[in-house]
Amino acid sequence: MREHILTRRCVITGMGVVSPNGTGADAFEHAVLEGRSGVKRISRFDSSEIEVQIAGEVSNFDELAWVEKKERKHVSRILPFALCAASEALASAGLDSASLPVEERRRFGVIMGTGGGSQEFTEEQYRLYFHGQLSKMSLFCVPSTVMGGISSELNVRFGLRGPSHVITTGCTSSTDAMAYAVRQIQSERLDMVLTGGADAPISLGTVKGFILMRILTEGWNAEPEKGSRPFSADRDGFVLAEGAWMFVVEEYEHARARGATILAEVCGYGSTCEAFHRVRLMECGEEPARAIGLAMQQAGIGPENVDYVNLHGTSTQLNDRIETRALKLALGDERARHVPMSALKSQIGHPQGACGAAGVAATLVAMRTGQIPPTINLEDPDKDCDLDYVPQAGRKKQIEHAVCNCIAFGSKNSALVLRKVS
Repeated sequence: MREHILTRRCVITGMGVVSPNGTGADAFEHAVLEGRSGVKRISRFDSSEIEVQIAGEVSNFDELAWVEKKERKHVSRILPFALCAASEALASAGLDSASLPVEERRRFGVIMGTGGGSQEFTEEQYRLYFHGQLSKMSLFCVPSTVMGGISSELNVRFGLRGPSHVITTGCTSSTDAMAYAVRQIQSERLDMVLTGGADAPISLGTVKGFILMRILTEGWNAEPEKGSRPFSADRDGFVLAEGAWMFVVEEYEHARARGATILAEVCGYGSTCEAFHRVRLMECGEEPARAIGLAMQQAGIGPENVDYVNLHGTSTQLNDRIETRALKLALGDERARHVPMSALKSQIGHPQGACGAAGVAATLVAMRTGQIPPTINLEDPDKDCDLDYVPQAGRKKQIEHAVCNCIAFGSKNSALVLRKVS
């Protein structure tokens, strides 16, 4: 049974994007390859009195194009993000879910990842409550704050009757969701899954909470686009971000039978826990390395086959140093120095539980175009961060196998391997 499951191939056939540096897959592709920052001054609330005034905020996004005006007060900003990205993913996969027979929709699931879910909506409901404005609170203040409801909204909108699941494991949420989606297809429970991640954590309370933890950058309020600086010697914290990156994943033969364009195969996954601390990482990097190794093992490849790594690269002192160490352990010190790697968060900031899906989207861009996105704002690398992070400008490179790496609060580590399908 195990051999049968692992031989059922799963491929990505559609992609949709709502990102701080571009809404729509095409806009995202151009921005990523050009190294265009989506980090800017916060506009969603008045940040003038707090230490951190920048974020990877999605601009010029018409929420009412996806959620009716009368419904907007009842849902989180994460919902229009997810609906927009999911709609584009389905369209790019050549799927009109409304026209599918009911039996096919029963074998079409929604499995997505999020870190905070509807946290900004929840915060607003509490604000109204504690200010004595109960009449302004949403009738759906309870169901719309439940994380599991986000996937249900997608099922309802697109008429998909397969499982409706939300995976929330911190920053690895969407990586884990994609792996879970793959396993559902491999075990023959489903034929297709709408998967990926979305998060909308830019709210006053959330930003203040991260400020208390002292892990957001406070030094770049005057130059927001320079604020996210993975692997740089002068990095001092990450930039909070929002967005949605959604995909259609399906069984390989199913995709071929309907003539779908295949973007890549999801061929390996690994996940570990250091069992160490609620936010800190162990200095040794062994468990992040083991997650990468497990993903490579499942994909049937060795370090010599890895052509590119999309890094977690948060821009915190601890994460970047330890992730560098983990890649040396996973690939071997010498091989690690010859594999180009880059950090998307340098361009968009850190969209929390959606970051793994964002990294997959950037990797798909690199695989399709044969050009690796750059790690921007990397002028003076930390001496302990000494790998090839493709600084400042992109680079041409044909990619057959890529590793997408994620690290999360709670000692969690997850990695995916993508394979180009010719």
